[in-house]
Amino acid sequence: MRLLLILDHATEDRLLADIVEHGHTVVARLLSSREAEARLPDLEVDVVLAGAGRSTLSADLLRATDSRGIRVVALASTDLDRHHARSLGIHEVLEADVAWGEIDAFVRGSAVLGARVDETAEAAHPRGARVIAVWGPAGAPGRTTLSINVAAELAARGRDVVLIDADTYGGAIAPALGLLDEAPGFASACRLAGSGSLDRAEFDRIAPVYSAAGGPFRVLTGIPTSRRWPELAPDRIDAAIEVLRTVATDIVIDVGFNLEADDELSSDLFSPRRNAATAASLRLADDVLAVGLADPIGLARFLRAHVDLLDVVSTSRVHVVINRVRGSALGIDAAGQVRQSLRRFAGIETATLLPHDQRASDAAILLARTLREAAPRSGLRAGIRGLVDTVLLPIAADDLAVRPRRALRRSLAAG
Repeated sequence: MRLLLILDHATEDRLLADIVEHGHTVVARLLSSREAEARLPDLEVDVVLAGAGRSTLSADLLRATDSRGIRVVALASTDLDRHHARSLGIHEVLEADVAWGEIDAFVRGSAVLGARVDETAEAAHPRGARVIAVWGPAGAPGRTTLSINVAAELAARGRDVVLIDADTYGGAIAPALGLLDEAPGFASACRLAGSGSLDRAEFDRIAPVYSAAGGPFRVLTGIPTSRRWPELAPDRIDAAIEVLRTVATDIVIDVGFNLEADDELSSDLFSPRRNAATAASLRLADDVLAVGLADPIGLARFLRAHVDLLDVVSTSRVHVVINRVRGSALGIDAAGQVRQSLRRFAGIETATLLPHDQRASDAAILLARTLREAAPRSGLRAGIRGLVDTVLLPIAADDLAVRPRRALRRSLAAG
């Protein structure tokens, strides 16, 4: 293997003889990530072995290696180094004082990448997973709550589910489920897919299992801070979803609210790319759950934004869900008023209405669990379960009959 070293002198001196003895070639020995970025175009490199500190590992270096299909292995000396590496989406992090034998096995194994779509995956998912995007306008209509619980209900019915947080304005799935989000899983998947490195082994490593009796599912957590939205580039999202379709039956994506296009944001050169992640996810979706809030302000926001949504996706793929239906905000016959407003102002004849159930929602948040676990008999859980059974599962009934449990389910059970 051709290695580029970006290590401190002590670590480099300790490892150099073993690197050569094990048959590797050191193409350069550098001191900073900035120097490495400048030298990469002139070097032929298979693997970069770098310290995990801020001076030797940076987002710019990862972009440069990704574009060339070069794997990065980081060596961490402190907890701060480990946190920095994982915050960049690097999962190949080893202790700086480990013996070369451990590093060597890792370098050799990661340099020869597995196939993106293996025969087992193709056999398990011959038609590819269905992508379900959950979208809603600004104002917290319940996108994340619906995404989590749709994924949970699908998983409870024997589906192989991957839940993705693709909200570029700040992910909320990880804290809602009590998962660590210092290493954003979906950003990592996008980065690996962009360099052609996302295979089953990588997926298993970056997607933690949310364990629930009778219905575990995988989660790709979102970006922990909104300023990291450039990591969710549309082309990388395309590549990541293409791979994930081979390891699941259903992919549920929690997307951002903003649908504004480039020409509407010509005064801001960065926002178009930020919103493009939502547009890319919606474009890839087989079904879109459009969520609105059942009060005068929430319905007005939904009806205005629904027009913009139909410019992005076709009407046939959109299923309208109105959340928190309650008489205290709409008066007598709240459900009837919602349906009448949807029919009159948007021509929407069919919608799923979910009741306002603050106690169930609070229980799920307090316990960091799904409604199926925290409030199994709640009206809100029953409404989401009905949505899954009557709207989503009938579409995939034939598919479910052919393959009730697949590769991802087996891997979860084994894990």
